[in-house]
Amino acid sequence: MTAPTRATTPSPDQPGAAYTHREILQVMTGLLAALFTAMISTTIVSTALPTIIAELDGTQRQYTWVITSSLLAMTITTPIWGKLSDLYDKKLLTQLSIVFFLVGSIAAGFAGSIGVLMIARALQGIAMGGLTALVQSIMGSIIAPRERGRYAGYMGAVMAVATVSGPLLGGIITDSLGWRWCFFVSLPLAVIALIVLQLKLHLPANTRGKTRLDYLGAVLVSISAALPMLWVTFAGNDYDWISWQSGVFLAAFLIVGFFAVVVELRAPVPMIPLRLLGNSTTIWMIVASVGIGVGMFGSGIFLTQYFQLGTGATPTQAGLMTIPMIISQLLSATIGGLIVSRIGRWKPVMMVGSILLLAGLTGLGTVTHDTPYWTVSIYMVLMGIGIGGLVQNVVLAVQNTVDVKDVGSVSAAVAFFRSLGGAVGVTILGAVLTNHVSSNIVDDLAEIGVDPSALSNGSGETSLDITGLPEVIQTAFHHAYADAFGSVFMIAAFVTATSVIAIAVARGSLLRTTIGMSPTAEADATGETADAEAESAAENENDERPSDTSATTQD
Repeated sequence: MTAPTRATTPSPDQPGAAYTHREILQVMTGLLAALFTAMISTTIVSTALPTIIAELDGTQRQYTWVITSSLLAMTITTPIWGKLSDLYDKKLLTQLSIVFFLVGSIAAGFAGSIGVLMIARALQGIAMGGLTALVQSIMGSIIAPRERGRYAGYMGAVMAVATVSGPLLGGIITDSLGWRWCFFVSLPLAVIALIVLQLKLHLPANTRGKTRLDYLGAVLVSISAALPMLWVTFAGNDYDWISWQSGVFLAAFLIVGFFAVVVELRAPVPMIPLRLLGNSTTIWMIVASVGIGVGMFGSGIFLTQYFQLGTGATPTQAGLMTIPMIISQLLSATIGGLIVSRIGRWKPVMMVGSILLLAGLTGLGTVTHDTPYWTVSIYMVLMGIGIGGLVQNVVLAVQNTVDVKDVGSVSAAVAFFRSLGGAVGVTILGAVLTNHVSSNIVDDLAEIGVDPSALSNGSGETSLDITGLPEVIQTAFHHAYADAFGSVFMIAAFVTATSVIAIAVARGSLLRTTIGMSPTAEADATGETADAEAESAAENENDERPSDTSATTQD
């Protein structure tokens, strides 16, 4: 007779070891403290940006670039941080990300020009890229995919809390203390996060030894990500969308992209592991993540701008007006994570989330200056539910297809494409908004017999500082902006539709219950073999419970 096998819990100091719930919560405390710090700083600033740009005599175009400089830096550095997390000390890298964030916040707080603010925001973006990659990497190295949905829900809830408190806090700070304190207020939070990480974050030592970093791949990937954003920034203003300049950008992107693929396929330790991104689940999730990025980043950025520039709301009022979307996102992330862990599948939650996100964006595509707030709130709730059910699960679906040793690179790769979609999308939507606003202002001011140059800043672009202008011109300004946002959200809806299709086509495999993958599951990570193994593991887990003594006695 063979004695029944009992499951054992390895020591947490071993790579890929199973952590207890209490140990995971201790690790999560440090991670979420760091993530909360960066998230709340970003959302605080989003509400203050119209005031900041107006005070620094910026334009709508510069407004977009202050945002995209951070997104571009985050996009470029996310895969680099992810690869570093697979090779070096994850804890040290996380702390280094927070230090970058501190330096960037101080520089932004003292910025006296738009140029300095862009550089400071880029440094904050580098830090955000690190935290985005490292949090996912650490979670993937200590939590099995089947249970990861539960903890991803916690992370989504914390992100939602930071988002809901950020705009309101940013509005209050901007209206009472001044916009510079929106950057300074995050400094004590970042210091506290460093202390919590030092005390609570304990991870196994990396066992990969000396490995040469893929520097050439990092440079080529960075250039590939930057070229589309540079193109859409200048297209339509400095040159036509269809022009020889656009052709040069396209040719450069294709050439650099080609060499990036060649280098990544040949590199011993590539920056983006293309060999791990070859299964159908990962490919479809990458397609979905691009649309999710546009919906996620675009909604948060342009909704705040819509309320302030389109309806004339103060920063505090704008923060309060976004609460319906944030609360729905908080509940969706938490409940959705629990459902994923409960049923062991990510596809149902993501399918519902993508449809609701599309519905919300489509609804916002119909807004004008006379759309009632309660109607906008309904669309925001739909978007919030959709975003909450998608953001964490798109990474979880891909993590389920790789072993723990590659989870950092793969997580960062998905986050890279999501951030790239968001960054390029925001840039394109910002360019569309600028063109529509300019056209609307000319028409609206002509109707009341006012020269459009009344809103020019001297360089031919529309100034956002209208405080000293007559009320009739301010009203025309707000109407011009409000009527321009509908097309922005409708374009975002078309892009997000690709996410619905990608999630519908992707095969929703069962989440495995082990941190690492067996050779069989690794060979066919998204096929029936993986499903069978996960189901078998779940059955074995039930068989090992003390109540199953009758079978043992019979043997």
